[in-house]
Amino acid sequence: MAYMIETKNLHKSFPLGSGEELEVLKGIDLKIEKGRLTILKGRSGSGKTTLLNILSVLDTPTEGELIIDGENMNEANDSRKEKIRRYDMGFVFQAVALLPILSAYENVQFGLRLAGYEGDQDQRIKEVLRIVGLQKRMNHMPGQLSGGEQQRVAIARAVGHKPKIIFADEPTGALDTDSGIAVMKLFRELVEKEGITILMTTHDPNLMPLGDVVYEMEDGEIRNAGRKEE
Repeated sequence: MAYMIETKNLHKSFPLGSGEELEVLKGIDLKIEKGRLTILKGRSGSGKTTLLNILSVLDTPTEGELIIDGENMNEANDSRKEKIRRYDMGFVFQAVALLPILSAYENVQFGLRLAGYEGDQDQRIKEVLRIVGLQKRMNHMPGQLSGGEQQRVAIARAVGHKPKIIFADEPTGALDTDSGIAVMKLFRELVEKEGITILMTTHDPNLMPLGDVVYEMEDGEIRNAGRKEE
């Protein structure tokens, strides 16, 4: 089995004003398989966003190991981590963070430029906008698109440079149920057709059946893990 991410005894603590420390992650061991949609489930305060930040090398653990595509991040300097974030990762958030003065096409193009994409940009932009079902609205501004459509543009921007993994933090949190399910089905299509690994957080139980693997977090620990085939 090939893993995109592995963690070993991952801990994260934050200092408090009293001089004590708040332990948010308490020995996390997990394995994210390549080419799968993995869901990190948990209530607010369970530690899932802190874990996502560490897995995407936006933050560092207090203790333990993080291995990304076979490379131990404990041995990587800041420059190497920046390259991994820029070239190997894509990000989708609850707040879509599209640039309001740019069209859907231009927002995806902006992402390609940041990632230093060297292929045919025009062809790739049109390809990913077709994948997300917005090929006829590529010249629309974000303010002319619905919330679900804006999130699909954000997804197109995240996958445009062909990253190895996409991190999605509550990507359906601001959407209605139908739009949220549509986004999840789009994630499934990206996994199956583009071979991308996706790790997302959510607390919505309606979305769990669409994941390949579901990890449940509670109080900074992995309480349960289940696979679709189980």
